[in-house]
Amino acid sequence: MTDNNNRYLPGEHSRARFLRLDAATILKRFYLCERALIISQSGWLAGIAALEVKMTLPRFTWQDTLTAHALRERVFELRYPRRMLEIGEDAPLIEVFDESISAPSAQAFILALAQVFKPALLTAYRSYVSCADDLSDGPILRALKLAIAEKEAQIAWLEGQLEAMAGSEPEQRQEAESWASALAERLEQVGGLKLEAPHAAPTPNDLPGRRPFKLAEVPARDPRFHLCHFYWPDIVDPDFAYGEGINLQLRSGVSHLNEVWAVETGGAILHAFADDLDWEYIYDAARWTYDESRHVLMGYERLRAWGFALHEMPLGSYIYDSAAGHEPIVRLGMLHYFETKNIGNKVKRAEAFEQYQDRMSQHDMEFDWADETIHAAYGKRWHTALHKKFPDRIPDMDGLHRRCDELVAEEIAAATDAERADIRQVADAMIAKASEVGLKEPAQAAQPN
Repeated sequence: MTDNNNRYLPGEHSRARFLRLDAATILKRFYLCERALIISQSGWLAGIAALEVKMTLPRFTWQDTLTAHALRERVFELRYPRRMLEIGEDAPLIEVFDESISAPSAQAFILALAQVFKPALLTAYRSYVSCADDLSDGPILRALKLAIAEKEAQIAWLEGQLEAMAGSEPEQRQEAESWASALAERLEQVGGLKLEAPHAAPTPNDLPGRRPFKLAEVPARDPRFHLCHFYWPDIVDPDFAYGEGINLQLRSGVSHLNEVWAVETGGAILHAFADDLDWEYIYDAARWTYDESRHVLMGYERLRAWGFALHEMPLGSYIYDSAAGHEPIVRLGMLHYFETKNIGNKVKRAEAFEQYQDRMSQHDMEFDWADETIHAAYGKRWHTALHKKFPDRIPDMDGLHRRCDELVAEEIAAATDAERADIRQVADAMIAKASEVGLKEPAQAAQPN
């Protein structure tokens, strides 16, 4: 009789390339890289002028956040019961990804995303999926396959925008290319983003043009629009009514367009508190910022549909400006304050648009209202967490809202006659143009042709 105690069946198989903790280590590496880019993309929003880029990057960031969240959850499952995500041996790699935020210009930042960091993640995801086991790794493969498709689309879109950015700022192109090239070299020096662990670079190369990141206190704005401080007369002129009919439709469209300040603020606070509050906060803040970018595009598309050119649309900055120089908590408070302040008005305006048979404005206002109820909860949740963690420097919510109200009131009180005249002229021109479109009365508009 054969003794089988010291004999074994063959166990070599392609499915067994990654053991449980091997897979967890690689997926953790991917998560940390995504997290670094989520923070840098958010921090840069206020410093990007082109509206298309400023409003599309939050969507990419939200996609990246969903990918990172899936990676993070899978790592916890594979490491159960451990819930630590230490950087450890991945430090040299994560340091390179962290450098993405230190770009010398918006063009350099976007170029590095498009040609260095996004492609590195795309290649790594493809490598993992190509050799992963569909049985054991199945729970993460769907997310990675989706991430591959998203990264491909992101890279293609960003590459397309770079031509426009280079055309409007040609003097920055060489510096941007040098920056991206140096980052690619630095990434290669640490072994790149691969399935194997990175290693320290013995003699790291210089990063030409590197500038330690600082939030843009004065937001970069797209010069194709009518740039102004206050975006509608009623903000600085109590005698100019919010209006009804065409006036309300225009006011609502312009208001949505000008939620650009909320996009910039959402990115700013995600960056500011990412390390203090960590992942769950980053997850909520990324969604908050993405939602605000959708609201901006709602207004933009309605105004375009009504025939307005970009130079006819006012793009203001007074709310963002009112928080300049203050602690980041003021920006969080400002975003939460205006969310909760205006929620009730959204329902009334949606009802008015229904009466006007303006289904597009009604549609956008209803979805905006749903978003803002979520955002109000975000603001309360994370202000409470910060206040609990830093009671000496984070004021209570009522005090924070009062301070925000004061800062905005001070900004409005400082309005000049020239600013009032400018925005009045813009609004009057928009109202006159809309009135000439020949819109029918609601009852007439409802009749079939």
